[in-house]
Amino acid sequence: MAKRTTKKEETLNLDAILFKCRDILRNAKNSGSFFEKRDMMLTLVFLRFIGEKYEDGVAKLREKLIAEGLDPDDENIIKAFFEDATFADGTFDLPKESQWNTIINTPAPQLNVALDTALKGINSTNTQLKGCFVEGTFTQRNLGANDIKKVVDEVNKISHKAFGEEKDLIGRVYEYFLKEFAVNATKEEGEFYTPHDVVQLIATVIEPFDGTLYDPCCGSGGMFIQSSELVKAKQGDISTINVYGQEKEAATYRLAKMNLALRGISHNLGDESDSSFLNDLHKGLYFDYIMANPPFNLKGWWDDNLKNDARWTDYGTPPESNANYAWILHMLSHLKPLSGVGGFLLANGALGDSDALDIRRKLIENDKVEAIIILPRELFITTDISVTFWILNQNKKGGKYHGRQLRNREREILFMDLRQWTENPVKGEQKKKVQLTAEQIQRVADIYHQWQAEGTDGKNYAVPELYRSVSIDEIEKNNWTLVPSKYIEFIDHDLEIDYPKEMARIQQEMKALMQQEKDSQKKLEEAFKGIGYSIE
Repeated sequence: MAKRTTKKEETLNLDAILFKCRDILRNAKNSGSFFEKRDMMLTLVFLRFIGEKYEDGVAKLREKLIAEGLDPDDENIIKAFFEDATFADGTFDLPKESQWNTIINTPAPQLNVALDTALKGINSTNTQLKGCFVEGTFTQRNLGANDIKKVVDEVNKISHKAFGEEKDLIGRVYEYFLKEFAVNATKEEGEFYTPHDVVQLIATVIEPFDGTLYDPCCGSGGMFIQSSELVKAKQGDISTINVYGQEKEAATYRLAKMNLALRGISHNLGDESDSSFLNDLHKGLYFDYIMANPPFNLKGWWDDNLKNDARWTDYGTPPESNANYAWILHMLSHLKPLSGVGGFLLANGALGDSDALDIRRKLIENDKVEAIIILPRELFITTDISVTFWILNQNKKGGKYHGRQLRNREREILFMDLRQWTENPVKGEQKKKVQLTAEQIQRVADIYHQWQAEGTDGKNYAVPELYRSVSIDEIEKNNWTLVPSKYIEFIDHDLEIDYPKEMARIQQEMKALMQQEKDSQKKLEEAFKGIGYSIE
């Protein structure tokens, strides 16, 4: 008997909903390029999310008024509390035309116009959301009435009530459409979503619990969203941290603004989308923390106007071949000089690039590099390369940090190699993908924090094939390479073999085989003699 699919199972499958939307848009006329399809979907999801939050806000307000003995349906109460409502939790008040209930009940032939009217209403009444949308997103594409209605009905199934407030659902939708549509969407174009477990790893290790957090290539804002969830889990108040970011791609910049505004996270992404290299929108600002996943091995980043840039003054001009060290120096220039901590990802090639040797040497000599953690392959959906998690720290001298007493770690760097942590495959993916579990993430954080802690002996802090604390003197002897396998002890398991015993066993087996062969030959000769033949 076939298993009966429940309604709950159907509505809780986000991938199934998005798969239907993808197919509808693939077959629809006028649906546009990958980027236009993606932007339509993300805008619809945003309208759905902000509309649902508004509905929840109204419901809570009604409950509060009733508890205070007021009638929420009274005309005077409606005027006083519901018209131009203010919500304490950051929920946006929406004009009637922008509410999801209005959109979902609009007849199919009028939906394109209604959706653009909804966006215009949000743009004109909420300054924080101004510039998040492209005017005419839906009327310019002008999908057929049947197609736009089908997509809207599918998006209506996506609910925070079903999928959970804690998840970065807009980021998840963004990731899905990268995976399914973007054959040509490379990291060089800024189209790359950082998996949840990788963000959690960075945040758990560097602990951006207060102050200011910066991401110079913030994408859809996923680093901020997921970090804020960790902050809430630890201390319950995301208002203690302010986020700053920059994003080059205009559509992704708008998406980040949507995402952060929806979560009520205080943010400053600048007034426009632009390159952090060519137009640093936060020039002169220093931040407590930096978290970033810059484009791996970004080509074409160089411009002659960058020749004498102040960011390179103390370290030298980064190679024009790729932007890896340009990102490092850019981020270092924004860390608070006496206390800033940065955690970011780079392609493994940056660990030993010969053309960046002088810059790397100066970074190490100046004690800016605190830890190098090489990650497992296949953590990302859009690439299977292994990448490195770098930690820069402006203060390795020790002292109090988030309630812990840190020791002096000057002239030491912690190396970790997690490439063998591939035992957690992600099911249901079209390509091989692994993930880090919460226990593994905590294990990395514990290793790092214990290494930092007062009382730890940095000279003898090591576990073979996993981590080791290394002196700068040893790194100098290895020509300033930061490749972890140069320093972490890897056991040659062949040395565990008892060779004399193993050779004796092999010889015994060989003797037995030779004897069997002699016995078989003898039997064969006797058999042939019995019938009058001789084997010579």
